[in-house]
Amino acid sequence: MDAIKIYFEIGFAHIVNWTALDHILFIVALSLRYQFSDWKKLLVLITAFTIGHTTTLTLVVFNLLHLSKHWIEFLIPVTIAITAVSNFFVKKFTFKAKFPLIYFFALIFGLIHGLGFSNDLKSLIGNGDGVVVKLLSANLGIEAGQICFVFGILIITAITTNLFKVNRREYLLFVSSGIFALAVEMAAERIPW
Repeated sequence: MDAIKIYFEIGFAHIVNWTALDHILFIVALSLRYQFSDWKKLLVLITAFTIGHTTTLTLVVFNLLHLSKHWIEFLIPVTIAITAVSNFFVKKFTFKAKFPLIYFFALIFGLIHGLGFSNDLKSLIGNGDGVVVKLLSANLGIEAGQICFVFGILIITAITTNLFKVNRREYLLFVSSGIFALAVEMAAERIPW
């Protein structure tokens, strides 16, 4: 039972931590277009990201995948920039598609983000007993941390667009532009060649 708590806290701390700014920016870019009334869509979106994230964490922990850390660290801000740019194309906030493109971004880019944390997690988990429980607990902690950020984003969006009457599209474009600029700066600093 102690392992579950410890690794849940490790996963949660990985997300709810300002040193994980790239992960936070990605979650914000993914969720920014939604409101509380879109909670089912957001749940699918964050779950798609977690599936991608969990897949690569699992593959690395079980020594089935090895990629250059330098390339991974470069690709993470690239995924953030692409996701921020996708927000520029949102003109109406009625999301009727059963599987919108943003879901696939979340899943595919989740694979890359999972690689970013995988080596650190692998060194913490090791190869001994309880690897599956530790991995599952860390992933549940990551999911809980992401849900906290999404909830915070929804609150900020609601206050900004409802209370302060900021145009929703302008808000989306403004915040996405800031995220894009930060992501490009991160990518430029991490070019692997």
